[in-house]
Amino acid sequence: MRILFLGDVVGRSGRDAVVAGLPKLKSALQADLVVVNGENASHGFGLAPDMARAILGAGADVITLGNHAWDRKEIIPYLEQEPRVIRPVNFPPGTPGRGAVVVEVPGNRKALVVNVMGRLFMDPLDDPFRAVQAEVQKHRLGAGGTIQASVIDVHAEASSEKQAFGHSFDGLVSLVVGTHTHVPTADHQVLPGGTAYMTDAGMCGDYDSVIGMQKGGAALRFWRKMPGEKLAPAEGAATLCGLFVETDDATGLARRVEPVRQGGRLSQALPVL
Repeated sequence: MRILFLGDVVGRSGRDAVVAGLPKLKSALQADLVVVNGENASHGFGLAPDMARAILGAGADVITLGNHAWDRKEIIPYLEQEPRVIRPVNFPPGTPGRGAVVVEVPGNRKALVVNVMGRLFMDPLDDPFRAVQAEVQKHRLGAGGTIQASVIDVHAEASSEKQAFGHSFDGLVSLVVGTHTHVPTADHQVLPGGTAYMTDAGMCGDYDSVIGMQKGGAALRFWRKMPGEKLAPAEGAATLCGLFVETDDATGLARRVEPVRQGGRLSQALPVL
């Protein structure tokens, strides 16, 4: 199975780039499964339903969220209606929406996608490791199993926590990928047990910025240490950032993982099939 994962979509620049560029990128990579983290798509904070529909319409199979899941209140009823948009699985029981979904992909195959939020330097939620373990244990991975691939989006601040996730689920899932810090890391690899891993996929947004926000207001927050500096998404050309994974249907584990960077300011990276 060929999997394309795109990191946090930030503001109009990132959103427009994803909607415009995803169809061609999906076709070029012959991606069977596309997962997009959309939690910053709406003016940098949250995801509005119309924006979710646009990203799904461009070719995303699943949209994941994170700590800004509830910033747009209108997303709450939408999460109940649209199973392909998921929020972190370790929110307490009774929270609207769902934290995992199984989707059908070409070739009569199925893939599990789980969204989870870390606890270090984040709002404390339920144990992310046990929450993911519970979802993974519901399915059997590989040929003859209930799913042929599985993707875990770990929305977390600390690289140590994300790396711990990768090693904890190595050999049990197809891909563990981090989101939230908006900077693509250079540690994409297939772990010893066969799970593809990357500490952070980066963002889909303008990199002439402070993690997607306009430089002026964002920098002043550090200079002045005073509240009130308004943050707004940067509006320059966006780079689509993420990664590409190819798995073995017999095992559900990764054969290859490569970064994806297209457009904007960053060095370009596009896997060759």
